[in-house]
Amino acid sequence: MHHLRRSLIWLTIFSVAMGFLESAVVIYLRQLYYPNGFEFPLAIIPHNIAVVELLREAATIIMLLSIGIIAGKNIAQRFAFFIFSFAVWDIGYYVFLKWVLGWPSSLFTWDILFLIPVPWVGPVIAPCIVSATMIFLTLIIIVAAEKDEHVRISKTQWLMLSSGGFVIFLSFMYDYLHYIFQSGHSIWTPATEQEMFLEISNYIPQSFNWWMFGIGEVLTLIGVISIQRAINSLRQKTQSAVS
Repeated sequence: MHHLRRSLIWLTIFSVAMGFLESAVVIYLRQLYYPNGFEFPLAIIPHNIAVVELLREAATIIMLLSIGIIAGKNIAQRFAFFIFSFAVWDIGYYVFLKWVLGWPSSLFTWDILFLIPVPWVGPVIAPCIVSATMIFLTLIIIVAAEKDEHVRISKTQWLMLSSGGFVIFLSFMYDYLHYIFQSGHSIWTPATEQEMFLEISNYIPQSFNWWMFGIGEVLTLIGVISIQRAINSLRQKTQSAVS
């Protein structure tokens, strides 16, 4: 099972490198559009650059998903390697931004997290918490696999993990969606990229829905704990059979 440990090391190196690459792109964009420092509302950028930025974000997820599929041998391992790579990439991104730009000034500094399907915003600490949870789940699965313990994520556990993730995603989109509904503007669709970037140039985050985020995190942790208990139960049964 040294293969799994070696895969985890190389995934870490790959993800850290991707984190630096991501931060480099953002550093260039901020030098061009935020020479006095990043802040809301967002600067208006040309339509073609905006589309490229959307495609870049999609390409990033595809790359992280692909490396997880390549590294893992079954569904549980592929999922674990994907979320691990995502988490290390995300944390590395903020570490490099702090190192090069001295930003964010604190873990509660607001950031634009993602743009698909609508802008995600939140304090930096929120995605870092999610990333830490992802790494914790990955280590549970990989440690069990290294001990030749078959890890199978049940439908109920998948439901808890996916439900938690969905609620967390909503918490990141909540403030922007609230702004859209309050202002009377329509939701962005893929056919209206330019309108979204014009509209977001008037948007300033007001409050993060910590309650929604907390509920999503709790649901996710319930799924994680359930997986750990299932592994422990299987381990005890195996030990009893051997003895």
